[in-house]
Amino acid sequence: MADGTQTRLPLLEVEGLKMYFPITAGLFRKKVGDVKAVDDISFTIFEGETLGLVGESGCGKSTCGRAILRLYEPTEGRVVLGGEDVLAAPPGELRAMRPRMQMVFQDPQASLNPRMTVAGIIGEPLDEHTTLNRAQKLARIYELMDKVGLNRDFANRYPHEFSGGQRQRIGIARALALNPKFIVCDEPIAALDVSIQAQVVNLLEELQDSLGLTYLFISHDLSMVRHIADRVAVMYLGRIVELASRDDLYDAPMHPYTQALLSAVPEPDPNAETSRNRIILKGDVPSPANPPKGCNFCTRCPKVMDICREVEPTFGEVTPGHFLACHLYQEAAVGAANSGANPEQSASLQDPNFQQGEA
Repeated sequence: MADGTQTRLPLLEVEGLKMYFPITAGLFRKKVGDVKAVDDISFTIFEGETLGLVGESGCGKSTCGRAILRLYEPTEGRVVLGGEDVLAAPPGELRAMRPRMQMVFQDPQASLNPRMTVAGIIGEPLDEHTTLNRAQKLARIYELMDKVGLNRDFANRYPHEFSGGQRQRIGIARALALNPKFIVCDEPIAALDVSIQAQVVNLLEELQDSLGLTYLFISHDLSMVRHIADRVAVMYLGRIVELASRDDLYDAPMHPYTQALLSAVPEPDPNAETSRNRIILKGDVPSPANPPKGCNFCTRCPKVMDICREVEPTFGEVTPGHFLACHLYQEAAVGAANSGANPEQSASLQDPNFQQGEA
């Protein structure tokens, strides 16, 4: 796992990314609204690190990953990979950029062509983007199979002949074929047995260390994200509500949604499990086609204030390296600035459940 990000350069910069899907109705399919799957999010991923992106199902995590790689055409925003704007690139330039950014999909069964052999699947990127001859291509395929722990004798078998974990290894080998720098891992372990999940995550970590890879790791498994990620972003209804280093976020979550999300993670210690306080959210997640006015979380937040229902909170840095979109702490920070007090001390006075994180 990568160390601190202070000495590293940013590899991926996302600014104001929006992905709206139009809603049409009537005989002439007139546009009547938008599904705001990703709604104005910004973050940076540094070279060699893993950024975990978590949130409940339907919050826009996978759409965000696909929009970053331009598998979807985003509505608005900038995505800069290694100094080049992915979203502004014309088709020819985008094709030349593809080898540097790849994706490992959630369902290995659906993402592999059932009519192609393992060698054909792993070698397809080499056919499209390289001029290797047949012998060089086969040598590269065998090298990739060795890296992900697949027996070379399986090269002429088809996807249906493999287990879920083996199929995901095929997908990882395909993603590595062109020596990418950045990989979006879209819930790569969600469709696997628990006994296989750790093996795949350990493989991803080993490949990151040996090849210098950078990951956006999308998942709803908070325990696994804590294991693999350097920093974690929490997403709710199309927006990032909190982003911090792994230890800061898990030890001292600030946003009420993050606190509720982490309170649902089971404790392995039976004594701690019986004594911990669960935060049970009431109501349902609003529709991304009709999000609430103000803060997206105001309809379910146990600490909601009047301003939350009227004004959308800005996403900003509240302590060094800890970003938040919550009026609870912004109001406290304003009050602290006016009184000359420490913003963290003021926040702790306003919120009895506040825990000060490490800067």
